[in-house]
Amino acid sequence: MTDINQAEQYAAPAQIRKKSGIPLVWIVPLVALVIGGWLVFKAYSEKGPVISISFPSADGLEAGKTKIKFKDVIVGQVTEIRLGDDLQHVVVTADLSKDFERFLNDKTRFWITRAQIRGGTASGLDTLLSGAFIGVDPALGGAQTKDFTGLEVPPVVTTGLPGRHFWLRSMQRGSLSIGMPVYYRQIQVGQVVSFGFAPDGQAIDVQIFIEAPHHAKVTQNTRFWNASGVDVSLSAEGLKVDTQSLISIVSGALAFDVPEGAEPGGDVDEDHVFSLYQDFDSIHEQLYTVRKNWLIYFDQSVRGLSIGAPVEVYGIKIGEVAKIDLIYDTTRKEMRVPVIVSIEPERIANILTAVPNLESMKGEPVLKWFVEERNMKAQLKSGNLLTGQMLVDLGFYPQEPKAVMGYENGFAVIPSVPGSLDQIQDSIAKITRNLEKVPLEKIGNNLDSLLKETTGAIREITVAVKEAGGFARSLTSETSPLLQSNLIALQKTLEELQKTLGQDSALNYNAKKTLEELTLTLRAMRELSGAIDRHPQSFLFGKGDDKDDTKK
Repeated sequence: MTDINQAEQYAAPAQIRKKSGIPLVWIVPLVALVIGGWLVFKAYSEKGPVISISFPSADGLEAGKTKIKFKDVIVGQVTEIRLGDDLQHVVVTADLSKDFERFLNDKTRFWITRAQIRGGTASGLDTLLSGAFIGVDPALGGAQTKDFTGLEVPPVVTTGLPGRHFWLRSMQRGSLSIGMPVYYRQIQVGQVVSFGFAPDGQAIDVQIFIEAPHHAKVTQNTRFWNASGVDVSLSAEGLKVDTQSLISIVSGALAFDVPEGAEPGGDVDEDHVFSLYQDFDSIHEQLYTVRKNWLIYFDQSVRGLSIGAPVEVYGIKIGEVAKIDLIYDTTRKEMRVPVIVSIEPERIANILTAVPNLESMKGEPVLKWFVEERNMKAQLKSGNLLTGQMLVDLGFYPQEPKAVMGYENGFAVIPSVPGSLDQIQDSIAKITRNLEKVPLEKIGNNLDSLLKETTGAIREITVAVKEAGGFARSLTSETSPLLQSNLIALQKTLEELQKTLGQDSALNYNAKKTLEELTLTLRAMRELSGAIDRHPQSFLFGKGDDKDDTKK
């Protein structure tokens, strides 16, 4: 028996015990699994929404780098950029932060911010170094969505900016542009937000935003006008130049105010509609509700007459040209120009009370009375000599034959007379025809013969002048020596006379001595006269002694 067998014989039997719990080796993987699950849950719970934005172009955008910002705070990032199904646009996929999910509705706007200059101000200049980013204007209250169409132009006014929006209605766009400043008494208080066609398609609607607290300046009687460029006016006070600012000259501007002398009126609500006037002067014009369309036929050139040209009476505007056509009159067998004018009769004060029997007259009683009783006619006149613009003048011509007002195509027809320029042309034509009757050839022959005779007379005069010149020269040569000798003799005589009568001459000295002696003689006679006056007895008794006389 070996030692091994003896050891097994005396060895105690083995006892097997089963351990409960997780082996130590699995603790680390389990901890890692728990941490990973927690991270996954946290990432999923904090993950924001995924949205898609459609843009016309992806210029400046880059997947994984381009950020989405609101007030310079990053709220998302672009993850993918792909072409749209129609190949007309690009679709940008972006992840947003979870806190931004409540702003995802159809009122939220996205746009690409790049460096640009608009409305006289520069924006997005920081993108020159950092690259373009997507801007967002969040909103509340709209329908939830995750598909958006990006704006082609960044909005001028974002949500939350205090102020009010208003609408301006104009017949034409002019120099309007998004971002154009709006001024109140030459201080910028707002901007143009958008513009487009009115619902009827006949006008332009312009949306503006006026910042708080300046929006309170907009009242019921506020007037808006186009303040672009420079307004130059010439009046009795001289030349006047007016502009809002240098920016308004370059890029245009709008302005508003209450007309002078008018009450401001009450407050207006958001999105109130105002009329946009052409310039500052037009805001003082009264608004009229009654318009009449009248027809005028012109049988002459209407060059320079355009739609919108004024219609005036005594130089005061009462309407404007609404339409100009060219037709062939089959009755007259000639071309004619029908012009439709839009008149505001209310511009003529007391017009209804001035027309007698107005209530009994039908159709256009006011116009009928003017045409048939006052002989009113239309005439083309020059409105501006520099530009050649024409206007329609309604004047009264008592010397012209009276006309009867007619109607055509539902319009009252105003008779017309030739324009002032046509009258001048007719006068020139008459003068030309009269000049043609003048015998110019005969007059020319007579003038030719007269010129020949005049030429001969001039030659004779020339010869006579030459002879007179020779006589004058000979006279000068003969008389000059004699005249010179006489002048020398006269000079010597004057010198001698100066010696005789001069200050140091003997005659002058003797005269002075004589005057001195005469003075002494007169003084002695004065003394003698005084003595005789005091002592008249001296003629009989002599002078005597003055002392004795005193004693006596």
